[in-house]
Amino acid sequence: MPDLMRSAGLSYYPEVARSVGLDPKLMLRKARLPLAVLDKPDTPIAVASLRRLLEMSAEASGAEDFGLQLAERGGLTNFGAVGLIVREQATVGEAIEAFSRFIHVHHDGMKLDIVRDRQTVTIRLQLRGRRPTAPRQSIDMALGSVHRIIQSLFGSDWRPQEVHLHYPPPHDRKRYSDFFGCRVLFNAEEDSILLSAHDMERRIPSAHPLIANYLRKRIEAIENRPASWEEKVDEVVRSLLATGDCTVERVAERLACTRRTIHRHLAEADTSFSAILEAQRADLVIRLIEDPDRPLADIAGQLGFSAQSAMARWFRGRFGCTITDWRKGVRPPAQPADAPSASAA
Repeated sequence: MPDLMRSAGLSYYPEVARSVGLDPKLMLRKARLPLAVLDKPDTPIAVASLRRLLEMSAEASGAEDFGLQLAERGGLTNFGAVGLIVREQATVGEAIEAFSRFIHVHHDGMKLDIVRDRQTVTIRLQLRGRRPTAPRQSIDMALGSVHRIIQSLFGSDWRPQEVHLHYPPPHDRKRYSDFFGCRVLFNAEEDSILLSAHDMERRIPSAHPLIANYLRKRIEAIENRPASWEEKVDEVVRSLLATGDCTVERVAERLACTRRTIHRHLAEADTSFSAILEAQRADLVIRLIEDPDRPLADIAGQLGFSAQSAMARWFRGRFGCTITDWRKGVRPPAQPADAPSASAA
């Protein structure tokens, strides 16, 4: 089952790639990632594709710290709703706990474990599917991002006690000690950041309890990421339909697999790509035609129809009336069982 993450993780990729002499568009194509992900930060992409892109970029440029450079430019805004709820917590400890709890909403394959004792708090990073390939740049980007987030809550003068990395030391160790501002141990048993237990009690002056509570409820409503192939394909189809470029090939790109793999897994779930596409089209078309000023030809193109007439025939077969009648509030006496009800629309 492919892990997914928000494409916001690539927000600064073009800038970093160019700074080390790479063509970002060329590298994205080599990693089989569509260029459109750079413009839409909430687009779900396969974690495996991101990891492949980072490793290829570091190798092609010779920049051992490529992942750190991405982390260095990022911050809470890269994490969307997760970043917002972290920022509004009352203390640094509560912020870290919230980040640990909700990180999967942003990144399926990332997990943070927080281990406390009297004097030290250890934040352990786990990247699902890491071993035995050990994607070093992905670890740097993830752990570096955690460091940057904590630092933003304190201010630039904060430093952790130690940072542990499981992989062998790079040629330039100083780059890592400069970035983290502390001793960095390589060939460690885990990938982690150690900070003082006292740091967890630090108050966050900008925190707003009411906003934090509101955001928590909102994010709890969306925190269960799709777990099955059917759900993940459905999520990607919904995202791609909004861009007007939804095909099984595009979905396969986002999930870092082949179209045959998608068809096989959906058949095992007793459904098909066409069935998922039809259901999402039906949901989206109702919302799009609510705007009488939106040209039907534009809607047809966005939904992947060859012409407006093709969409008109599909709509009548799906809903039992014309688009014009629907816009006027005229509904057939009984809709097909698989069509959305007027009230739901």
